[in-house]
Amino acid sequence: MPALYPLLLRPEFHERIWGARSLAPFYAREITGEPVGEVWLTGEGCTVANGPLAGRSLGELSREFGAELLGDAAAARRRFPLLIKFIFPHDKLSVQVHPDDAAAALLGQPCGKTECWYILQAEPGAQVGLGLKPGTTKAEVERAIAGTRMEQLLNWVEVRAGDMIYVDAGTVHAIGPGAVIVETQQNSDTTYRLYDYGRPRELHIEHGLRATRETTRAGKVPRAAPQSEKGKTQVNLVASPYFVVDRFKLAQPWEFRRPHHAPRAVWCLVAIGGCGIVHAEGAEPVIFNCGQAVVIPASAGQFTLQPQWELELLCASLPVDEVAPPETVLP
Repeated sequence: MPALYPLLLRPEFHERIWGARSLAPFYAREITGEPVGEVWLTGEGCTVANGPLAGRSLGELSREFGAELLGDAAAARRRFPLLIKFIFPHDKLSVQVHPDDAAAALLGQPCGKTECWYILQAEPGAQVGLGLKPGTTKAEVERAIAGTRMEQLLNWVEVRAGDMIYVDAGTVHAIGPGAVIVETQQNSDTTYRLYDYGRPRELHIEHGLRATRETTRAGKVPRAAPQSEKGKTQVNLVASPYFVVDRFKLAQPWEFRRPHHAPRAVWCLVAIGGCGIVHAEGAEPVIFNCGQAVVIPASAGQFTLQPQWELELLCASLPVDEVAPPETVLP
């Protein structure tokens, strides 16, 4: 069995009726069919583009390597824990809700779906819908769906580039047009569509209302102060029981070392600006550009990131210690 090494993944492009026909400047892909709404970077079907494991899927490697790839922090040792995707909304996404872990388990699903949205770009006035307005009941939601006015019951929040939005499971939510988003989530694609502005798509009202929580923790995560060293700036964007996301800006090579004897977790590096090279002992260098992801196996104790000539990236991982849900603000 080949040894693990930093894995460059091929993105998966998913068509959506609300998607875009231009993914610039992140992707140069020509879109000739339906618009593309989501680009999955760490889906279990994403395949490796480099080295001896090229062509193998992330799901297949998770089952084969287990904790060596995923680490001690992963609840399921044979299933990749995080799904990271770019979202390109040209129109409003449906109003939807996701089950939490307990509700998912009752349905025989591996996990619920708590997620976060990092706003990469935002046009003036771009908004997301986060949770129900205070005092709104599920009965009112059901009546509003029937009356084609469900979106009026949401808290619509204006977003700007650099915002981090936390959306815990059970939050009724929606995304409006005009922003480019990097979503990090539990690896579940279970979505209950409550309302779709009259578009002729299937709704899941019964399951959705059952999963809905009238009060949640969803909102903007207050911006933390960046930590700067020579050639490197790091800021924690969000820490939660399900994921930790940090943003890095590098202007010179930087060596990353895991704490000795500490629990380990897989790391997902997503370039959001510039280009970089991952150097790890015993492996060929991995070049990754804006819009690409590299998975660093939990077994890798250290590696070096070399910017070409500058690199901005998100690093998403699992918490290795107990973490409370983040504090949020809902304007």
